[in-house]
Amino acid sequence: MGIKALRKIQLGAETTAGTAVEADTIWRGVGMIKDNRETVFPEEDIGYLSGKARAYVPKYEAELPMDAVPATFEGLPVILSAGVKNVITGVTDTGGSGKVYTYTFPTTTANTITTWTIEGGDDQQAEEMEYAFVESFELSGNGGEALQMSANWRGRQVSKCSFTGSVTTPATVEEVLFGKGKLYIDAASGTMGTTQVTQTLLGASLQVNTGWIAKYAADGNLYFSWAQSTKPEVLLNVTFEHNASAVTEKDAWIAKTPRQIRLQFDGTALTTAGTFTYKTLRIDLAGLWESFDSISDMNGNDIVTGTFRAGYDATCGKFAEIKVVNETTSY
Repeated sequence: MGIKALRKIQLGAETTAGTAVEADTIWRGVGMIKDNRETVFPEEDIGYLSGKARAYVPKYEAELPMDAVPATFEGLPVILSAGVKNVITGVTDTGGSGKVYTYTFPTTTANTITTWTIEGGDDQQAEEMEYAFVESFELSGNGGEALQMSANWRGRQVSKCSFTGSVTTPATVEEVLFGKGKLYIDAASGTMGTTQVTQTLLGASLQVNTGWIAKYAADGNLYFSWAQSTKPEVLLNVTFEHNASAVTEKDAWIAKTPRQIRLQFDGTALTTAGTFTYKTLRIDLAGLWESFDSISDMNGNDIVTGTFRAGYDATCGKFAEIKVVNETTSY
């Protein structure tokens, strides 16, 4: 019988999209592979109240909802490489030990992404799905908590397998703590990350629809033929202390004034400082405020939540970018 405590998820970056590989990374989180093959029972008039046992399967598809778990500097590149850009090897920080992973969202040309083979299951049975990519992900947090990460993966099909035996020990990870974050808001004509907004950021949620979708074609198989890039959607919900800074941003919403927003979360010190001194998660967005909720309260204190929609701004020449700095060489 399967034991819940022996469940695990393992991933391996594919060299060729759709060609399964052995997993070499254990995911420090939760979630189980779901077989989404479609079974159709056709209607027919054949003189049976009961109908006849007839069905067919027109397509295969697999899914892995990764439940929300504490975000880590080491785990985020897996999700970002599969949904934003094919970056699985860090660039060595100048003069330091940090490895910099930069995920720039596409503007006029589509990115390529890393596809993964994912193994999941328990001690009773493991299953795998190949050509796995991230359709959507979310990063969210509130004061006094760890930032949370979740993602929804799509894959070609589910097959029985055995866990890759060489993967035995999960990598050491460090959680991204919301309280270590800083909020910067600047005009589109200014420099990103110049003006810190203090004593204001109470909570935030970055919701990303990556724009990657499964495309089915008549290619001799029932699984999807390829992953297609379409328009991504990047939304940031920010919960403000209802203070002068919140009023300024609400005024920018009313005036349709483009803004640049940076959220930066620092971790522990890198072994050797370079351009970056600490492990880092940096989220840079350009765009416009889409809406502001009415004033509400938190423990008797007034707060307000705004929704920011990222979009390319010609003045600053930016759309959206996520940068992760850790000390992992590659994935």
